[in-house]
Amino acid sequence: MALWRGSAYAGFLALAVGCVFLLEPQLPGSALRWLWSSLQLGPAPVPPGPGSPEGRLAAAWDALIVRPARSWRRVAVGVNACVDVVLSGVKLLQALGLNPGNGKDHTELRSRNDLEDAFVHFMGKGAAAERFFSDKETFHNIAQIASEFPGAQHYVGGNAALIGQKFAANSDLKVLLCGPVGPKLHELLDDNVFVPPESLQEVDEFHLILEYQAGEEWGRLKAPHANRFIFSHDLSNGAMNMLEVFVSSLEEFQPDLVVLSGLHMMEGQSKEFQRKRLLEVMTSISDIPTGIPVHLELASMTNRELMSSIVHQQVFSAVTSLGLNEQELLFLSQSASGPHSSLSSWTGVPDVGVVSDILFWILKEHGKSESRASDLTRIHFHTLAYHILATVDGHWANQLAAVAAGARMAGTQACATETIDTRRVSLKAPREFMTSRSAAGSRVMLNPNEPVVEWHREGVSFHFTPVLVCKDPVRTVGLGDAISAEGLFYSEVHPHS
Repeated sequence: MALWRGSAYAGFLALAVGCVFLLEPQLPGSALRWLWSSLQLGPAPVPPGPGSPEGRLAAAWDALIVRPARSWRRVAVGVNACVDVVLSGVKLLQALGLNPGNGKDHTELRSRNDLEDAFVHFMGKGAAAERFFSDKETFHNIAQIASEFPGAQHYVGGNAALIGQKFAANSDLKVLLCGPVGPKLHELLDDNVFVPPESLQEVDEFHLILEYQAGEEWGRLKAPHANRFIFSHDLSNGAMNMLEVFVSSLEEFQPDLVVLSGLHMMEGQSKEFQRKRLLEVMTSISDIPTGIPVHLELASMTNRELMSSIVHQQVFSAVTSLGLNEQELLFLSQSASGPHSSLSSWTGVPDVGVVSDILFWILKEHGKSESRASDLTRIHFHTLAYHILATVDGHWANQLAAVAAGARMAGTQACATETIDTRRVSLKAPREFMTSRSAAGSRVMLNPNEPVVEWHREGVSFHFTPVLVCKDPVRTVGLGDAISAEGLFYSEVHPHS
């Protein structure tokens, strides 16, 4: 009888704790955890919602994200644009009669087997990658099968078009897009995006986006994270054909912000072509009137020489702002002999201190300083679990709101929700981290109630915030571009910069 009474008592208390959770979500978590653990029922559950770390973080963001005092009015974006055909990578490769092997990276794809090798290699890591498919006929054959595949979806593609589309969602902004725009892409673009007639072409450039979900299996292969593998045989964007059209359109359009992307598309070109085109990019950027910030959006690359040229051939010193992810950041450091360049790849969530060191090095070595005629003062770094906005002091305002807005965008766009749905996201950022691995960094403990952490190092300010990662993402393509656009939208450049 006593045993029964004890069980009933424990059951009643457990029910009471449950009621307290529902009726008093604001009760200190320590009190609830003590009450729960006293019953010896294991760790107390944190219900999704306002009281959870995710809920508190989302609410704190909403309070922090405010529009800058001076907003952009006209944004010009160029020069890569295409149609993205999005579908399941495993299903397409199965339809092509391919089986999963051991996986191997190829810097350029020449056959269906190369495609299978590279897809397996990156799916096994859960990492994003983008490759050029050099065989035109084979690519068009695969593209046709993919485009007509049940469930395949067609979207605006190309970093410039995606960033332009994101900006165009703000009706008070005028957006100019220069890139190779075919009939399908023109139909998909927002009405608020203006495309100059010289940018229109008769045929679209197609990019194939092979997606996979976290835990998805193919043979012995299992993806640790949801991500995508992109490939194309894209000659218009590869030659940056629309660069001159873009620059000549700026005079009439009179933008107060310029966004440039597509340099990575030159990987399929000869070294001589790349060298010549980068010089033309430099000349074009220098023609943009002083005082108009230029943001460069980087993307997945494998050609170290091309990346090194972008860093050293004055491209970095001519742009004001950079957007990149963890793959691009490490590859940049490896290509230009930067800090932590001996690291071959990231394992798990990229170490905050390592990332911070590389961002600091880029701004110190290639950014604006008293001894250097450079314009680079801002870098927006994004990875799955967190974002960092690094800025040279005195040039940018509203960074706290900008980094929070970019991170919030990652959570809403991946889950395809208007606002953060706390039941569908999880906090994957490190709960504590060092702000540097090479200098005397400080140890930071993450507090969801104050989700933006700020620190300073020799005239550079860092703003860090976690991302609420979508557990079951609807779409991963274009996430980096949407993040960069949102971060820029909330950023304010000082007039004298």
